[in-house]
Amino acid sequence: MDLVHVWVFLVGLVIILYVILDGFSLGVGLLFPSAENDAERDVLMNSIAPVWDANQTWIVFGGGALFATFPTTYAVLFSALYVPLLTFIFGLIFRGVAFEFRANSGKKRIWDRAFFIGSLVAVLAQGVTLGAYISGIQTTGGVFSGGAFDWLNPFSVMVGLALVAGYMLLGATYLVLKTSGAVQQRAFRQAATASLAVAGFMVLVSIWTPLHSPDMTAGWFSPPRIYFVWLFPLLGVTAFFFLMRSLKNRRETLPFFYAILLFLSAYFGLETALYPYAVPPNITVFDAAAQPETLIFTLWGVVLVLPFVLGYTVYSYWVFRGKITETEGYH
Repeated sequence: MDLVHVWVFLVGLVIILYVILDGFSLGVGLLFPSAENDAERDVLMNSIAPVWDANQTWIVFGGGALFATFPTTYAVLFSALYVPLLTFIFGLIFRGVAFEFRANSGKKRIWDRAFFIGSLVAVLAQGVTLGAYISGIQTTGGVFSGGAFDWLNPFSVMVGLALVAGYMLLGATYLVLKTSGAVQQRAFRQAATASLAVAGFMVLVSIWTPLHSPDMTAGWFSPPRIYFVWLFPLLGVTAFFFLMRSLKNRRETLPFFYAILLFLSAYFGLETALYPYAVPPNITVFDAAAQPETLIFTLWGVVLVLPFVLGYTVYSYWVFRGKITETEGYH
């Protein structure tokens, strides 16, 4: 494997780690208005309090890696998607402020709403960014040459709504794992509803994408991808079947695991279609990569830093394992 592919793998790994880990945290924020009283809202907050900020380490890691190793991709994406990316970052900041202020405020209702709004804005903006990226970005000579609002189209809005459903699924299955009693029983129902919504959006995306981005369809059906790309929809259908069965049987751990598999099936299907493009439809990963000396230097940084980041992430989840109750919490 050459240096470019090593970095493609590392950036892809960081992106999917961020999507899953911060995805369930944002999903809990989206489900926040469904809590019936302050005690239940405290349970939801406490379920993510020990890990939510550590989960966002991965977006910092991914942004830094993209800037250093694929500078053309970084420059084009931030030029083309400036509005949704900044909206996404502001949503995360607003959500984080609400999280901290709520814990020490006498007017928690205001910060409850702020926490939900920040989560919703962050997820919608993230989904619209993804939809705009899939739609393709106009470039000339490796430089963005489109308009300021090219990112806004019906397909990108649909992907934004799909991501809301997806993160609600991750959040609900995480609450099934971490809570008990009325909160957990409601999370089972929310997870089942979100699962059906996600399945519907995945079918819609599968039909709409070939019409909206024909180049992606060509990628799926060109050798050698045509020989294995069918594995990802098969993984998605299998994960959905076992997810619904585990929710029906009131299993506590398996729904979260199957929800992650559902995300992985969509992620690998998307990556398979996009490769070798770093910025579709014109800039490949080889066009966008930095000089070999830069790739080697930054790789040494990853070798030294990544084990520590993974280590404290795993340690945090191990220390704060177990159920959250109304009488105890971490925040």
